[in-house]
Amino acid sequence: MTYCVGLCLREGLLLLGDTRTNAGVDNISVFSKLQHVEVPGERVLGLCTAGNLAITQAVWGHLQEGVSLDGRLATLRDVPTMFQAARLVGAAVRAIYKQDGQALSQQNIGFDCSLLVGGQIGAEPPRLFLVYSAGNFIEATADTPFLQIGEHKYGKPILDRNLSFDTPLAEAVKLALVSMDSTIRSNLTVGLPMDLMMLRADALRVDQRRRIAEDDPYYTVVRVGWGQALKAAYMALPAPEWARNSS
Repeated sequence: MTYCVGLCLREGLLLLGDTRTNAGVDNISVFSKLQHVEVPGERVLGLCTAGNLAITQAVWGHLQEGVSLDGRLATLRDVPTMFQAARLVGAAVRAIYKQDGQALSQQNIGFDCSLLVGGQIGAEPPRLFLVYSAGNFIEATADTPFLQIGEHKYGKPILDRNLSFDTPLAEAVKLALVSMDSTIRSNLTVGLPMDLMMLRADALRVDQRRRIAEDDPYYTVVRVGWGQALKAAYMALPAPEWARNSS
């Protein structure tokens, strides 16, 4: 399993994903699930993947070589808008399903993949999409400025409570790391290191691309500080009077 989260905010985009790939308790590997395409001054896009590794790698490879869209071969380097980029990723997913879906089904393997594709092309604002295994997709909005794939339930509450479209990117990094740390602590199939990419609005280039390991100084501050703050908040809450020993 995996966990990836994308935030689409007024200041730009943030993508964060773990790197653990689990094919059984004795077959755990590290694979980056975050890819990007950059043409400085023209476009920058990031892609996070979750699901069957062979499927998601095939989708990325197909995107690199070119996918048929509206009767022509296109890549993420030449689609005109982010909406068309999401359509292209969906077309790549469907192409891999057409190629491998039946063979996977014969081996009782489901066609499991989901992808986050976010970025900015030209003068349009940054946009973020979640592409499903059927090739259809949804888009993040100002009301719901984050999308998740993989093992998302543990990392969602912190985002629901604290993230808004106007959250500064620096604060968003903190929230995303808390979201990831909460998931890592509760699910063994999600693990370090993690990959982070920040895209500032209108920069049209990657602003930050970082590999964050367990000994990363800032991640240590977040992980330890969040744990201590949760414990302090819990201890500060009063116990219910009706549960106290009345004898």
